[in-house]
Amino acid sequence: MSLSATEVAAAGDAWVWSPPDAEVVSTDGYTLVRLPDYFEFDLSVVSFTPAGPLGPAVDALLERARTFDVPVLDWQVLIGAPAGLAAELAARGGRVKLELEVLAADLSDGVPALRPSDLDVATSWATDPATARDALVLQQSAFGGELPPADRFEAAAARNRDSVPAGRGGTLVAHLDGVPVGSAGVELVDGVARLTGGVVAEQWRGRGVYRALIGARLAYAAAHGARMALVKANPTTSGPILRKVGFTPFGPEPVYAVPLR
Repeated sequence: MSLSATEVAAAGDAWVWSPPDAEVVSTDGYTLVRLPDYFEFDLSVVSFTPAGPLGPAVDALLERARTFDVPVLDWQVLIGAPAGLAAELAARGGRVKLELEVLAADLSDGVPALRPSDLDVATSWATDPATARDALVLQQSAFGGELPPADRFEAAAARNRDSVPAGRGGTLVAHLDGVPVGSAGVELVDGVARLTGGVVAEQWRGRGVYRALIGARLAYAAAHGARMALVKANPTTSGPILRKVGFTPFGPEPVYAVPLR
């Protein structure tokens, strides 16, 4: 089976993310997520499905976003977004802050063969507080923000202890001689493996750590019945690696920063 653009777009549109301690505002037309203070950004649109004219729907969402009293709204223009959305955001002062692209791999015939890492990398699930902390430190170093409070380490580990054996995914950490060198997540929803948060410590990049994390997540996904792996990747960092291991690009998904003041 080969993946169609339509099913990849649908899987991407269904990917609505929010951390467990976020504030979520959901209506029939959109979902807004107010992130905890330790994140680098404040407020984000995670779904937008207007039933009426596009311009008024954008204005209504922005008006609701202004009630959070933050300066900027992050709005990712999905490949399945309404035509003209990017132009509407630009007309309201929105500027592209991050370029992302959607890549997908067909897992119906199993996991594509990956070249082994150059290093003796061991991967483990973050099912204990120390490993969960390793993952959060790596993510914070790559994506900015601050470390969450210490009680979030145990909360994250508890979620992994529940979700990993149940086949819903979790967070992996790559270690080299006991030192955490990379981290990445996977979430399984309706046969789709959503690959998230891939990061490798700067001094270990280019040596197969990220490839090892891809392989471990794909093997887990295939073992739990996933038919597709989906990534929203940085086209200049993880994107080239994903293409080399068998992922196909399906289009850009730029993130706009839209001023609210």
